[in-house]
Amino acid sequence: MKVAIVGKGGSGKTTTAAVLARTLARRGLSVTALDCDSNPNLGISIGLGEQVTERLVAVRQAVGDGDTEHAQDATELLDRFGTRGPDGIRFAVVTEIQNPEPGCP
Repeated sequence: MKVAIVGKGGSGKTTTAAVLARTLARRGLSVTALDCDSNPNLGISIGLGEQVTERLVAVRQAVGDGDTEHAQDATELLDRFGTRGPDGIRFAVVTEIQNPEPGCP
C-alpha cells in the first residue's frame, strides 16, 4: 500500500502522516515515510527529534546543491540518506524522485 498526504499549508499533513505512520508500524506493518515538504518536520513528528531531523535535512540540501550524488533507487536512498525511527519506521527527507518506477513512487 502506498499513501500520500497532500493539502494546503497548515492543514495538518505532517501530523496526519506521523500518526498514520506510527499507527501502521505499531500494527506490525513495514512503514517507509518520506518527507518531501519544503519545511520538513515529519521526522520530529514521528519522534526522531530535532537533531536527527536537521541532519537529514542537511543531507537533502547537500544532494540538492550537487555536493552529493543522487541515489539510484529507493533502497539506496534509504540506506544512504535515511534512518530508522521509532516503531521501526524507515525515514528519509527527499526533494524529488527521478525516473520513478511505474505506479505511485
